[in-house]
Amino acid sequence: MSEDNGSSSPTPGLPPKPGKRLTLGHIADQLGISTATVSLALRDSPLVAEETREKVKQTAQEVGYIYNRSAASLRTARSQIVGVAVHDILNPFFAEVFSALEDVLEEQGQMIFICNHRDDVKRQRAFVNTLLQHRADGLILCPSVGTSAEEINRLVDQGIPVTLVAREVQGVWAPCVRGDDLSGTFQITKHLLAQGHKDIAMIGGRRDSSTGKYRNAGWRKAMSEAGFDPDSQLDLPELMTQADGRAAVSKVLEARERPTAIVGFNDLVAFGLMTTFRRAGIEPGPDIAVTGYDDIDGADARTPALTSVNSQPDKIGRLAALTLLRQIAGDRVPNTPIVIEPELKVRESSPPPGVRLAPKLAE
Repeated sequence: MSEDNGSSSPTPGLPPKPGKRLTLGHIADQLGISTATVSLALRDSPLVAEETREKVKQTAQEVGYIYNRSAASLRTARSQIVGVAVHDILNPFFAEVFSALEDVLEEQGQMIFICNHRDDVKRQRAFVNTLLQHRADGLILCPSVGTSAEEINRLVDQGIPVTLVAREVQGVWAPCVRGDDLSGTFQITKHLLAQGHKDIAMIGGRRDSSTGKYRNAGWRKAMSEAGFDPDSQLDLPELMTQADGRAAVSKVLEARERPTAIVGFNDLVAFGLMTTFRRAGIEPGPDIAVTGYDDIDGADARTPALTSVNSQPDKIGRLAALTLLRQIAGDRVPNTPIVIEPELKVRESSPPPGVRLAPKLAE
């Protein structure tokens, strides 16, 4: 009889029986420390010395231990999971917002689940349900068009910390961090009026979202105060992407009173407009002034450089993350919007009619 400590040789052709699942106790015994210390070290707790934390992590990696978040959440009532849902993760504005909030959340050991709901409220609801099943600590949400205050308030009533970002929903019991969209488009329209433009179109924006509604309202306010009826101007809603901007050019050119300037809902719409205007032989800037919104990376590198509004996405992201963390920690946070003042960036794409500010592109 062989000395195999009671184990038997595996049957030929069959895989070996699975071993026992590794536990915190295995690592604790190997390092001669308590399981509580191991648990804290794996969660990057500052209560454990950095040298000990590194030893624990290295040992866990060597033995193939996988941290059991589900078990930990049962012990601590925390999952260290936060959901982040936006309508267009491909938009560089949201990439900047996400980068900022990710930095803040990761410093606190939070794991982030991302959803690109594409303004599909059913897709958003499915993501939220998944978060609830994983006992997520909280949710940062740029709400889809069609999101009701009741469904957000239901989460808050269940004790789920929620912070809205970029878009607000009237009547919610959760805080919102967003830019002052009305002020931003008011400023940029006033700039175009000061340049001598009178026929100024508004291109883009989902008017059922707070962002689309406020940006359109800022354009309307500036036009009205200057003595122009905004309803007599070209106003094309629902456009959000570069493809939408390209498709809108034909409508601009077919307008009864062709505008001499355009307030684009965002930089993506403006980029699509500028590219297609040029293909039609119309030069952005001297032939038609074009402005954007969000001041995304590359807006200042175009020819002409795009006049835009910097809505400080990094600040929005950081404040959204900090606001959610306060709620997770048990603080009572007012459910009033935290509004970030935007900054107008005047560049070459918005000169007076017929004036060229950018160098002429080679034929």
